[in-house]
Amino acid sequence: MASPTAAHNPVDEPAALEKQTRLIESLRALESLLVAYSGGTDSAYLAWASHQALGEKALAVTALSASYSRHDREQAEACARAAGFRHEFINTREFDNPLYLANNADRCYHCKDELFDRMEALARERNFRAIAYGINADDTRDFRPGHRAAHEHRILAPLLDAGLTKAEIRLLSQSAGLPTWDRPASACLSSRVPYGTAVTPELLSKIERAESVLRELGFRQFRVRAHGELARIELAQDELARGLDPAIAQQIAARLKPAGFTFVTLDLEGYRQGSLNSLLKVKS
Repeated sequence: MASPTAAHNPVDEPAALEKQTRLIESLRALESLLVAYSGGTDSAYLAWASHQALGEKALAVTALSASYSRHDREQAEACARAAGFRHEFINTREFDNPLYLANNADRCYHCKDELFDRMEALARERNFRAIAYGINADDTRDFRPGHRAAHEHRILAPLLDAGLTKAEIRLLSQSAGLPTWDRPASACLSSRVPYGTAVTPELLSKIERAESVLRELGFRQFRVRAHGELARIELAQDELARGLDPAIAQQIAARLKPAGFTFVTLDLEGYRQGSLNSLLKVKS
């Protein structure tokens, strides 16, 4: 019987397994490795594969800052425990950088530049020979300035080099027993703030509280985009009808306002990854 992943995103399983074999072989050729690990599907799979290849010589590293939610931290810890790979947290200081706070279109670059600076310092301290992150073959289709930082820091991209797509990674993660195989797409809290609006720990805390409400109400794939005093909620297409139910909509509004928003609205286009990037296309 086909897996749920295969049913929704048909993939060639033998081809995916062949890519996985090549991936693990390439990782095994490294002496030791630090993996940038957010706890999402891609980084979790890369951390697992690195552990298969290198055992204790691989270490997954998660950056903590105001842009990383408590929920994501808990999920990252739980996955690392379940999969059995080494995992540590480090603190990053992107909020000390005015260029990050300004939240221009290159915000992600400054975030990743800080992350990789910290990981390079850890690698020198612990004598790790390489650093990798979880970009996959599908990610190159979107606007992702953080990739420039990875290139400048010479960070390895093993999933991309293996040609692994998101659907293949989900299928292989399910086969490996990783709890992240069907985890909804995730991103840092700063991605909820329109470009040009300064990001602050206080604003991100407000967004985190609002998204916690949606999670408590049983929604799975969503974003709360903060437009000043307005919370614009994006829900996955298969959850949108429930969000439009008058009783549920009333609960959402009643609970998001105490989180810090004056107005609450539901985006009729639903959730779409990187929706705020559309403003960049309009301006260009």
